Amino acid sequence: MLYRKPISKVETNKRQRPARIPPRYLAQLRRQAKNGRKYVVERQIERNGTISREMVRDVKKSWDRARRLAKSMAEAKGIRIDLSDVTPHTLKHTAITWALQRGATTWDAAGYFSTSVQTIERTYGHHSPQHQASAVDAMNRRG
Repeated sequence: MLYRKPISKVETNKRQRPARIPPRYLAQLRRQAKNGRKYVVERQIERNGTISREMVRDVKKSWDRARRLAKSMAEAKGIRIDLSDVTPHTLKHTAITWALQRGATTWDAAGYFSTSVQTIERTYGHHSPQHQASAVDAMNRRG
């Protein structure tokens, strides 16, 4: 399980409910743990020639750094990208869209991503292969 909300934090509209970790991702986390990783989101710090790992405390600073690194890695390969408008919420939109395209139900997607069923249906529902399927089937039948 991935626990998004610290135990001591009061639940808000953000919900941050626990979610099951997909087996492929869990296997990757286990491999990284064997190689010394302590936190899901961490940063490496070098002090006096020694590298240590710490938990990320400021998501905004870490996110900005991740965008800068991605941009420099792309530029090293001759690729120009603009990530200035990419946020963690953008990635959540992408993940929900992909989940629905791969057959997740709106109910399961809402629970997994801590988003209401109404928001999933209103914002992402058209990405589901089942979107309007029963209506199309009904209109396709002969009377």
